[in-house]
Amino acid sequence: MERKQAATALFLSVLATIALYFCFLIIRPFLSPIFLAVMLAIVFHPANVRIQDRLRKPNRAALLSTILVIFAFVVPMVGLGVIVSRETSALYQFLNERSTEHGGWNPYVTHAMEHLLHGAGQYVDVSRFDLRGTVLRWLQQVSQYLFSWGAQVVGNFVSFIANAVIAFFTLFFLFREGATMKERAAEVLPLTRSQVERLFTGISNSVIANVYGVLGVGAAQGALTALGFWVLGLSSPVLWGVVTALFSMVPIIGSAAVWVPAAIILVASGHWIKAMILLSWGAVVVAQADNVIRPYIISQRANLNTLAVFFALLGGVQAFGVMGVFIGPVALSFTLVVLQMLRETILDHPAGTGRVS
Repeated sequence: MERKQAATALFLSVLATIALYFCFLIIRPFLSPIFLAVMLAIVFHPANVRIQDRLRKPNRAALLSTILVIFAFVVPMVGLGVIVSRETSALYQFLNERSTEHGGWNPYVTHAMEHLLHGAGQYVDVSRFDLRGTVLRWLQQVSQYLFSWGAQVVGNFVSFIANAVIAFFTLFFLFREGATMKERAAEVLPLTRSQVERLFTGISNSVIANVYGVLGVGAAQGALTALGFWVLGLSSPVLWGVVTALFSMVPIIGSAAVWVPAAIILVASGHWIKAMILLSWGAVVVAQADNVIRPYIISQRANLNTLAVFFALLGGVQAFGVMGVFIGPVALSFTLVVLQMLRETILDHPAGTGRVS
């Protein structure tokens, strides 16, 4: 009888593994928006609980919570969009006016390069430098890059909208049925309720730590950018510090969306030294704050080793793209909790002392 039960258990285990694999293939294209929805559900869980206690109607409470989360994202993004479009337009008008004064973009860039080479010629030999050929190649490369970048932006925007719809749709059901899903997971998994609770707690702590890391990096990069603008005598350092703090939450672009255009304006205005100082400050100090502050905050909040978090962040981005910033530390925390529970189970039931129940 025991042999038949063992064979049945083995057969069902194989079927379950195959079924889980096919389920993974089904949801794999949507892992990023699903993970984003889970992360938002954890972060905004306290607010959702309060709304549910007030309304007493799960559907309305989940819908209201989802709308509030959408507004929490949309309002800052719209604000950033307005600022970026306004500053981009101002930068284009400024550069267009300066280029018109020199007879067009080609002469303007050539004049700027001549000015740069004149300064560099005091320290190095630039007599063999093909200025005209370099400028033409540079302009051609820039135009090709802008064209390909524009097409890529359109494609990414469509993908972003689709993923956002999936994420918020999933978030609604997580708000409405999150507690029920947790109970079902506790029933299905071959773990005790305390072990299931430890798994969920580990994931939740890691997600919350990531949020603190994002906020900490934003505050640090905003303050450092404002300091750089103030020291160089640039206008509105506090405003641009706030804008940098918001842009620090934007993947890939980050704080460079502020100090790179500012450096371009300084170069166009003839302030080469200030431009070089700002670029150096932005690349060495402001941008690198992310690599130092985020791992430290996450390690402290989630009780993880700082070096392990650092590699979890880098490896997460390498494996999962932008969402790897969040997936990496969560996977690390989840793995450590599972290994700890496995160790406790083995110590409680050493080999040869009986069957593990």
